Amino acid sequence: MNRMDAASTFQPAWPEHDQKRMARDFLLWRHLRVVRARTMRHVRGFIGGAGDAPVTTTYGVRMWPNWGDKTYAYCHYGTYGSYLSDLLASVRQPFCFLDIGANQGLFSLVAGQNPACKSIVALEPVGPTYQRLAANLTANALDDRAKALNFGLSDQSGEFPITLSKGHSGLATLGAHGTQLAGEHTQTRVTLETMATLAKHLPADLPIFVKIDVEGHEETVIRQLLGSSDAERIIAIFYEQDDRWTDKIAVNGLLDDAGFEHSRIYGRGKHYDVLATPINR
Repeated sequence: MNRMDAASTFQPAWPEHDQKRMARDFLLWRHLRVVRARTMRHVRGFIGGAGDAPVTTTYGVRMWPNWGDKTYAYCHYGTYGSYLSDLLASVRQPFCFLDIGANQGLFSLVAGQNPACKSIVALEPVGPTYQRLAANLTANALDDRAKALNFGLSDQSGEFPITLSKGHSGLATLGAHGTQLAGEHTQTRVTLETMATLAKHLPADLPIFVKIDVEGHEETVIRQLLGSSDAERIIAIFYEQDDRWTDKIAVNGLLDDAGFEHSRIYGRGKHYDVLATPINR
């Protein structure tokens, strides 16, 4: 199967998510899940919750405990909801999951639960977080079809500064807004690579489902993806959008020009997720 056939033969059957259910979820239940995760994080930390073995999360995947990190607590207690996991579970044809901004690997692990997911390529530039990502892939017996890469995707190659938020690994950002967020921050340097390097790690004959969570670097990442020869194989792009630091009009324009539609919006206000899919595919 060649590159074009890989995507053109894909027959999507994305699950429908009821609008009333989503309204209730984002107005109430998501907030309650956040409160639960934050509360239990402190409880676990108080009683000693480091753990010497992976544990099963609400998503049914195994992760090494990391109770000092809010992001891990959200993974453990299902704070991110079931929308992306539903989409990943719905794919019935062989595909590759490209996880850009994988953090500790939650959705790479979720994708790995689907036997149709034949390849997982997960990018995480922050060293300690990358180590947890790799360990979690191993804990779920995914080493034979998953590859963890210790770099981020951008329009330049080299080492660049990144802002880290103490106690919340998911807020790591290349953007200038990082130091303006609440809480204590530090900076380190990470490796970034362009699509030319990433392409060498992608399987050549599979449709690609992309997840992007890069805290303000979405426009650059999407531009790299859609400007590559692998763009024709992309069956879905699920990305986080925060209107406070990502230009929605610019991102929408990139997707429009590449023949993608903004199929679903998950969330409310200025911070939400978007599913973009190719038109007529």
